[in-house]
Amino acid sequence: MLTKAGILPLACSLVLGACATMEAEKTSTIAQATLTDTAGVSVGSVRIEQSGTALSLLADVRGLSSGQHGIHLHTTGKCEAPSFTSAGGHLNPTAHQHGSMNPAGPHLGDLPNITVAADGTGSVRVPMTGSAAAVLTNLFDADGTAIVVHAGPDDYKTDPSGNSGGRIACGVLSRAG
Repeated sequence: MLTKAGILPLACSLVLGACATMEAEKTSTIAQATLTDTAGVSVGSVRIEQSGTALSLLADVRGLSSGQHGIHLHTTGKCEAPSFTSAGGHLNPTAHQHGSMNPAGPHLGDLPNITVAADGTGSVRVPMTGSAAAVLTNLFDADGTAIVVHAGPDDYKTDPSGNSGGRIACGVLSRAG
């Protein structure tokens, strides 16, 4: 038999459990990409998730050299190996300069470096700034968007690319579903 003292903890537990379930149900994958290296081998994946009105980019890589690597959204959804220059420059619909440490930056294509461990794996989760509608409009414009991993770390200030070196992996974002 439940007493008054036992009902309150039970009720709180049910309410908190329902909130956790509702929050988990709100997150959905709305875009995805497979990252391939210059030889066409899959080296990871990227997805964009939406939770309410917030968007996050999640990237997982494997088989890359250890250390930090720049990772950016690029203007064109095309990944032609071996140089991946077909992806164009960084996605920059607001015409800012590159980098979170640049007083004239950052832009939509700027993301934090991805750190790859000694075993060749790494991941990064990045909240995307701007309204979901505006970000999605820019990602899925007429020529699409690519995500590119670079050979070296982004310095977060050098325009236009963060001095992050050559392009070593690329993937084209497509709508999930």
